[in-house]
Amino acid sequence: MSEYLFTSESVSEGHPDKLADQVSDSILDAILAQDPTARVAAETLANTGLIVLAGEITTTANVDYIKVARDAIKRIGYDNTEFGIDYKGCAVLVAYDKQSPDIAQGVDGAHDDPLDQGAGDQGLMFGYACDETPQLMPLPIWLSHRLMERQAQLRKDGRLPWLRPDAKSQVTIKYVDGKPSAIDTIVVSTQHAPEMSLTDIREAVIEEIIKPMLPQELIKGDIKYLVNPTGRFVIGGPQGDCGLTGRKIIVDTYGGAAPHGGGAFSGKDPSKVDRSAAYAGRYVAKNIVAAGLASRCLVQVSYAIGVAQPTSVMVETYGTGKVSDEVLTQLVREHFDLRPKGIVKMLNLLRPIYAKTAAYGHFGRDEPEFTWEATDKAALLKASAGF
Repeated sequence: MSEYLFTSESVSEGHPDKLADQVSDSILDAILAQDPTARVAAETLANTGLIVLAGEITTTANVDYIKVARDAIKRIGYDNTEFGIDYKGCAVLVAYDKQSPDIAQGVDGAHDDPLDQGAGDQGLMFGYACDETPQLMPLPIWLSHRLMERQAQLRKDGRLPWLRPDAKSQVTIKYVDGKPSAIDTIVVSTQHAPEMSLTDIREAVIEEIIKPMLPQELIKGDIKYLVNPTGRFVIGGPQGDCGLTGRKIIVDTYGGAAPHGGGAFSGKDPSKVDRSAAYAGRYVAKNIVAAGLASRCLVQVSYAIGVAQPTSVMVETYGTGKVSDEVLTQLVREHFDLRPKGIVKMLNLLRPIYAKTAAYGHFGRDEPEFTWEATDKAALLKASAGF
């Protein structure tokens, strides 16, 4: 019998890096709503009283970028300078360029088949799924996200009015023979009003945020709860740390349970394979697990700039596959169009759906817009594999 501990973390929608992600994706959505063929690479920096919008955008859309940024910050709950930034009073600097014509010619060139649009960059992307949760996600990251959603819910509905937007969670799970067996440790750090005592914060966080979210079957023995371990967390948000788009790529994906190709998602239109191919990888892996063809599945795809067909496709099932990984790789090539434009069509990605992805993870959420979470290819894969 093998035993080990595995840990993943999440951060709240008010974490400065996540604020930056949400501003970037809100700007992407505002552009796609008017111009679905736009090329967008929107980066955001958030510091004390300052938002900087930079990157490359080529579009016919007429968007008030400053208003979109302020609205995103307001939605998160930053409406008071004491919280770290105030949507009303912060300075917003706009410094967007157009997409490089050298890149555009590789993506936009004329093709006999419109689905042969080239990839917007080289790179490698991973998708992953496992049977640890009904959403086919690793348990530590899934539970970490749920804790952060709960923190935001209790903050926004007024039940814990002293909560402030910035927070982090971390969950350590004990595994036995590769399966989750028990919750070992939970860490929650949350920004709070200055008059609150650590004793009151600790009691409320454990009883109101953490315990309602825990799967009962994994509560075995004493769980170690670490709440605001520094003792105080009043200064937060962009005042406590400078926030940048694309700095929470492990939070966005699988919490370290699977490899990551390094490319961030937020602010990028779907011609960027960093985003679209990672979504496709999740779609493929989830359908393989949903089909019962493996209990764990990792998919890697890679691309060359300006070339439509992937330079490689790999499936790894860690010895859990009902058929060989080579057979699964062949099935993936047969049943999924992994050309960049094929992915966009397959997953209907040219829609303003991205702001919702920018907090609480891009995967493992039952949102109707998240087409990459569908398991509509599972039956076809199962039949093609001979089951």
